[in-house]
Amino acid sequence: MRRVNGVALLSRAVVCMGSSTAVGGATQQRLVQAAMLSTCSNSNPLWFTRRLGDHFGLSKPYVACGAGGHVCFSSNATSLAQEVHAQDKFLPKDVELYQYEACPFCNKVRAFLDYYKIPYKVMEVNPISKKEIKWSDYKKVPILKVDGEQMVDSSVIIDKLFQRINPENNVVNGEEEKKWRGWVDNHLVHVLSPNIYRTASEALESFDYITSHGNFSLYERIVAKYTGAAAMYFVSKKLKKKHNITDERAALYEAAETWVDALKGRQFLGGSNPNLADLAAFGVLRPIRHLKSGKDMVENTRIGEWYTRMESSVGESARIEA
Repeated sequence: MRRVNGVALLSRAVVCMGSSTAVGGATQQRLVQAAMLSTCSNSNPLWFTRRLGDHFGLSKPYVACGAGGHVCFSSNATSLAQEVHAQDKFLPKDVELYQYEACPFCNKVRAFLDYYKIPYKVMEVNPISKKEIKWSDYKKVPILKVDGEQMVDSSVIIDKLFQRINPENNVVNGEEEKKWRGWVDNHLVHVLSPNIYRTASEALESFDYITSHGNFSLYERIVAKYTGAAAMYFVSKKLKKKHNITDERAALYEAAETWVDALKGRQFLGGSNPNLADLAAFGVLRPIRHLKSGKDMVENTRIGEWYTRMESSVGESARIEA
């Protein structure tokens, strides 16, 4: 790898967003893309452009991190806690989550595993080499291996685990629960990117988190942080237009208030205990909670109390050392 001038990195990152030709070397271009990919391997334009997704083999939106269709078996509502006793019937010996730490859809799966106290090992995937998932034909995250069985797509993973925890319950989604799980995947995620990359300083803050929590070498971390932040700052402006967002923070606050209104005075959407929609919303928001955008959201909307209750209900991580 050749040494790249820091100033040139920023300018080249801007140029590379408008061209698929080599800019600053193929390695640097892949690092920018990989840094964006490290936020989430979903090909949703929330996290990176379709061109970047195609470069990594992501063929269509909402497939990589489980934002595809949900598996629904009944229209009756259900509460996760009502079936917690059934967890004893599902005691996997080995659970491995292949993920990017900052990916919101990976965080959905982690929120579910943490809530149900299912011990799991984390395999942090290098977004450039992807060597950790070379064994799999599926090249996106999250991937969950349960006693050797591969599961993919965050929503499908959660549905399958829920059924195994509750083998006698055919209900995965009630109508309300299904509606709001879809809202999380198809709306809430769209307002996050324009917010976490809203300004140059916020873009750097976001990529500092992404690269410091991801599986990057020191060189990759430095390059990805600055080129990725510069690139996504400009991409976020395009995403605002694409999703008809005029004011990033207003859109984030509106989404937060919409979620609180959906609770209808209940502690959780699931009632006295979280349901799958609660866990989905919590998981998606967890990576931004301590970024400036997340802090502003909690300070300027009513979502803080629900989020705190979710933190308490989900509890400590069930993650174990690999």
